Amino acid sequence: MCGIFGAVFLQNGNFPRGAAVDVDAALRALEHRGPDYAGRWRSDDAAFGHTRLSIVDLSPAGHQPMVATDASVVVLLNGEIYNFRELRDQLAEAGHSFRSRSDTEVVLEGYREWGIDVVQRLDGMFAIAIWDVREKRLLLARDRVGKKPVFYTEPGAGQALAFASETDALFAAGIPCEPNLAAFPSVFSGGSVRAPATMYHGIAQLPPAHLMVVNERGLQEIRRYWSPPFHAPRLFIDEEEAAREVRRLVDAAVERRIQADVPVGALLSGGVDSTITAGVMARAIGSRLHTFAVGFSGDSRFDETSYARLASSRFGTEHHELILEPSSFASLPRLVELHDGPFADASAIPMAAIAKRAKQTVTVALSGDGGDEVFCGYSRFVYAEASERTPRFLRDFGAQIARLSEAGEGSTAIGARAARAVRKAQLPTGDLLLSWCNIFAFDLDRLFRPEVAAAIDTFGPRRSVASLVAANPGATQLAGILAYNFETYLPDDLLLKADRASMLHAVELRSPFLDRAVIDFAARLPDRLLRRGLATKWILKRAYEDLIPTEIVHRAKMGFGVPLVTWLNGPLRSMVEDSFADSSPIWDYVSRDFVRKLLKEQQEGRADHGLRVFLLLTFHIWLTGLQKRRAAPPALRYGAVL
Repeated sequence: MCGIFGAVFLQNGNFPRGAAVDVDAALRALEHRGPDYAGRWRSDDAAFGHTRLSIVDLSPAGHQPMVATDASVVVLLNGEIYNFRELRDQLAEAGHSFRSRSDTEVVLEGYREWGIDVVQRLDGMFAIAIWDVREKRLLLARDRVGKKPVFYTEPGAGQALAFASETDALFAAGIPCEPNLAAFPSVFSGGSVRAPATMYHGIAQLPPAHLMVVNERGLQEIRRYWSPPFHAPRLFIDEEEAAREVRRLVDAAVERRIQADVPVGALLSGGVDSTITAGVMARAIGSRLHTFAVGFSGDSRFDETSYARLASSRFGTEHHELILEPSSFASLPRLVELHDGPFADASAIPMAAIAKRAKQTVTVALSGDGGDEVFCGYSRFVYAEASERTPRFLRDFGAQIARLSEAGEGSTAIGARAARAVRKAQLPTGDLLLSWCNIFAFDLDRLFRPEVAAAIDTFGPRRSVASLVAANPGATQLAGILAYNFETYLPDDLLLKADRASMLHAVELRSPFLDRAVIDFAARLPDRLLRRGLATKWILKRAYEDLIPTEIVHRAKMGFGVPLVTWLNGPLRSMVEDSFADSSPIWDYVSRDFVRKLLKEQQEGRADHGLRVFLLLTFHIWLTGLQKRRAAPPALRYGAVL
């Protein structure tokens, strides 16, 4: 796991050959991702830098940028290639020799053997940059699910193209940081920005499972090289055979991810997915496994540590717990900076805190991320499927009855929550799916000041969701819902959070449930094996029924959340009030009346607007940081607009 940065100079253009790119400044911004070594390489046409977190082959032979023996290819890799040993054997049979035991050299030699097609052969989590010195061609590629990020300046003839693991490295190198209003509807609808957009004008992010090729003539292609097979025909398979295969594939995925030359541990929440991961690790690792859990003070509803202790006791792990206080919000400004903009997932705070604690003991940690997305773990999936199957006249009738409820949209009363659920059932499929991860999706015109709302596409997120739903015409209703979630919430929220929060403290986070073979199999399972009535993750629980404690199998699902309202209304109230003072830069964009109404409803206990307030809080922090960045003299200006 590492940080990458680079710049290539296209057609010379505004840049004389040998232009002075401040690679050092970019690497300082990425040092947290790779504190073990910083490497540089440059020519008249390109300049690259790499910060290394040493995981496999800790020797200098594994340092990057890695250059071919004949100097024809330069490679930067952030991440891990789990099948690199198999690929290495294939390449050795084809006559390639190796100077290291690293996966990076396998990517390099693989490119020399297979060209751009090497990307299709890689199984892992990665962001890769390959510079073909002779062809003056840059290849950027991102892993299938989007675990590792890569941002780039939008290329054009006569310009430089720069890329990096985080936007902060681009700014450190001098690229202007101007806000991108077009991204506002996305972040305020679902709490994050969808690739390829970013919160910055002129900077894009490569979407998951995509590659990009640029040469002296400019951008040659951006294309998708893989899609999850949710739309493929369902497998004809019985329950026993499916359970055996699920277990075989997940076990194998865990075993691939415990391979490292540094200590490996597990994040243990006490849910089904992390419990399975820790249990398989404990059986395979051959020594006492270190597990890590986080809890919260002040609100027991959000504390899962008792279940984590139960799992730890079952597997005999060396268990470590961390209890967070409201003071943990002190990390929020740094997390906003690393998230490349405002975000709505407050669990980034405990994720960063537990990564910091884990770093004292291990360098690699396995998590249960992806189990819900692959094996149908959210009740909203089943609810959305049931809504689609319910006749329209029944949904319309239920919605009319529910409208009699006078409770506000954010009311926490059980009756109000039930009424909202019934009203949602009447929505078109796209709006229904959007509603489950909705922050302000249906209130954008009220949230933004009129002049801002007029300048952006406030209906865009709803149109985008509808197009994603239509993109899987051959899928069952449930498979289509899973595909939508896999394309949106997983990479745009969960994996973004996991990468930034763990890499802040140089911890490599690995996710067995997002193994390619696991995804390819689970995405084709019949719906009846994924859910049984209202029971979710049916086949996964069946596959590991002898491993998971009964108390964990039958417990209600509990998301990795933070007691937002308790903390925001209590110990953090003064911070909230200071952030929404008259001097805050957010009032240049959002309606004072609308936002202050939300704050009042929450503080009076009449509604739970925790996610909304948190997102606005990160928006304030982001805008404040943006003002400081724009006021500081850049280390380098890339001439014209990039």
